[in-house]
Amino acid sequence: MTEKEYNECVTLYADNVYRFIVKNLRQEEDARDIVQTAFEKLWRNRSSVETEKSKSYLFTVAYNQMIDHIRKHKRVQLKESFGEETRVQAAHTGSDLKKTLMEALNRLNETQRSLVMLKDYEGYNYEEIGQIMGLNESQVKVYLHRARLTLRDYLVSPEHIR
Repeated sequence: MTEKEYNECVTLYADNVYRFIVKNLRQEEDARDIVQTAFEKLWRNRSSVETEKSKSYLFTVAYNQMIDHIRKHKRVQLKESFGEETRVQAAHTGSDLKKTLMEALNRLNETQRSLVMLKDYEGYNYEEIGQIMGLNESQVKVYLHRARLTLRDYLVSPEHIR
């Protein structure tokens, strides 16, 4: 990978990687650090990373950095950011639908949340997700199915139906 190709990767993928990490961590400063570390590793390893695989490489490194960060700070379960009052309000206003969805995503464990984000938000296929997260394709499908069931059960619960 040349310096020009590296710069193109920064332009093309920095926002996507940051968005993926910040939606999982919910901490902007930590997410910026993780993204910076991922691009630093890409820079140091640019001679061995094929340009076509740079996006997958970046997401893999960022995901692993995020997991290390969570484990280091003992943040296996993320804190809910919305109280009971906000949850009820979010169920009643269309503009707060995004908050309800984020609350539902926050109920998932880190693996499930990452799977949903990679598949449904970033558009990766099962094989790519497996490579990024170190899972086989069957595990990705099973874990993703369970995550979606959890999301469905939460979103269709009586307090969230209009």
